[in-house]
Amino acid sequence: MRCPYCGAADTQVKDSRPTEDSTVIRRRRVCAECGGRFTTFERVQLRELTVLKRSGRRVPFDRDKLMRSVQIAMRKRPVEPERVERMVSGIVRQLESRGEQEIPAAEIGELVMEGLRNLDDVAYVRFASVYRDFREAKDFETFVGELAGDEADAAQDA
Repeated sequence: MRCPYCGAADTQVKDSRPTEDSTVIRRRRVCAECGGRFTTFERVQLRELTVLKRSGRRVPFDRDKLMRSVQIAMRKRPVEPERVERMVSGIVRQLESRGEQEIPAAEIGELVMEGLRNLDDVAYVRFASVYRDFREAKDFETFVGELAGDEADAAQDA
């Protein structure tokens, strides 16, 4: 692993341990050249996924990009980072287990919306406002009205 500080190729693993859900290995490393310390994470990747964008463009799936977009929606919300990590890992596992190499971006967006709806309503609305391209305040009103209606229906069914 190349050192992020000096670029040296000689780094040593000082400590390895699994994360709480045992899906990722956390490794503490030290650079033999500059002494810099950093952490890497190792996770299983079942297959190379490609995202099919609405424009028709194909780009490699990037778990970090997915995590960043979820973190933006979750900013300043009272949700534990471990729950967000579990949600993103679950989405990635779902995508990998489908058996398809190409995944439409819209399907990924819907999975994120479903996951956020279970985590935090505010983050769900934030993500939806970007994903569904809300243009004015009435778009928010309509969406939140549908959300409230769905919750009322669920309460009646219970």
